[in-house]
Amino acid sequence: MALAVVIVILVVGSIIFHFASPWWFTDIAADWGTVDFVIDVTFWVTGFVFIAVNLFLAYCVWKFRQAPGHKAVYEPENSKLEVSLSVVTAVGVVLMLAPGLFVWATFVSPPDDAYDVEIIGSQWQWQFRYPGADGVLGTADTQYINEANPWGVNPEDPNGQDDVVIDGNEMHLPVDTDVRGLLRSKDVLHNYTVPQFRVKMDMVPGLVSYLWFRTTASGSYDIMCEEMCGIAHFMMRGNVVVEPRADFEAWLAQQPTFAETQSVAAPSVAAGQQAYAACATCHGPNAEGNQALNAPRLAGLQSWYLERQLNYFKTGVRGGQNDSNGAMMAPMAMGLDDNAIRNLSAYIASLPARPATGTITDADIDNGARIYSRNCAACHLDNGEGTWYTDAPHLAGMSDWYFVNQINNFRQKIRGAHANDLYGEQMVWMATAMADQDEVEDVAAYLNSLR
Repeated sequence: MALAVVIVILVVGSIIFHFASPWWFTDIAADWGTVDFVIDVTFWVTGFVFIAVNLFLAYCVWKFRQAPGHKAVYEPENSKLEVSLSVVTAVGVVLMLAPGLFVWATFVSPPDDAYDVEIIGSQWQWQFRYPGADGVLGTADTQYINEANPWGVNPEDPNGQDDVVIDGNEMHLPVDTDVRGLLRSKDVLHNYTVPQFRVKMDMVPGLVSYLWFRTTASGSYDIMCEEMCGIAHFMMRGNVVVEPRADFEAWLAQQPTFAETQSVAAPSVAAGQQAYAACATCHGPNAEGNQALNAPRLAGLQSWYLERQLNYFKTGVRGGQNDSNGAMMAPMAMGLDDNAIRNLSAYIASLPARPATGTITDADIDNGARIYSRNCAACHLDNGEGTWYTDAPHLAGMSDWYFVNQINNFRQKIRGAHANDLYGEQMVWMATAMADQDEVEDVAAYLNSLR
């Protein structure tokens, strides 16, 4: 009897929890109300089965409980019961599956005039490509991917030269427009999901999958990867801005074409050497760094990373509130134009990467190696060299005191909290892989020991 009561309480509690808990759908922003309908039908069918089966179970426990005079009856077959159960089950399955089949038929048939946008996923970031003036996306393949062409656009395809390319996590779309997303992955399985659009699709290496939707509401929505893709899967976030067409066209006109990204003149190392004279006062003649002046070692850092950080200082992404050391760099960067930043970065990257002098003497380097290999190496590589592919800078031989300062800045959100610091945002979370200050110093000492 007690078991029957517990089952009934479980059913009643589940119903109350369902209506009392705030887990309902996000506001829909695409023309896929049919997906919500299919989910609702599935929910009500499975909900009815859950209630009916458990209440029937409670009834059986109570009705056929052990009691004087009750005797079990052996009934190996009951054709009437079997037919009834088969019919009820078949009806339930049809009710759940049939609406989904009709919706799927629509899902795999995008409108002929849908606006094509290519969505590219990689560990652990997003990139996008829009058709240019010719309205046609050029061909692309992983074999063409390199530091200058992270989208993998075929440089020999004339249709791809005017394609608009976005190397960042923000996607823009016009409202009230049919959009077909062409999905590519550069490495492992990913998944493109915007909950408000109600549709999602896996991104499979070597294939181009697709989904489509009609945008119906302006706003900014989260892009998520819903396919486990590695250690930083939970941080693979982006956002899509749905806006009036005039605003979208204005934004698109400000973005570079593929041809423009490939025609940038090579930086002048000689000009960069001249510009570095002002930097040498703090960072040393060979960019070896100077702790007394809070100037880290720069030698060994890649030019693309130096360019990004100088632009961050110049635009206020770094060096803001509570970042007293970074604030010293901001006025230095503001005096540099784009060409000077590129030249200076190229010169610093050309300097020999001599390891900085270590300052931490009581760290557990072996423990630092274990922490690094479990967490940091996925982006910065086993030898700490870093790679443009994951936007991870060179860490081997880094100034250990500077590493400690920056990890603490990430942990305290002094760095990485700015809305435009997409890569720093990832480090805010990864910095928590080190549990305390001792572990931070262990990793710092390990990195400083790498040659």
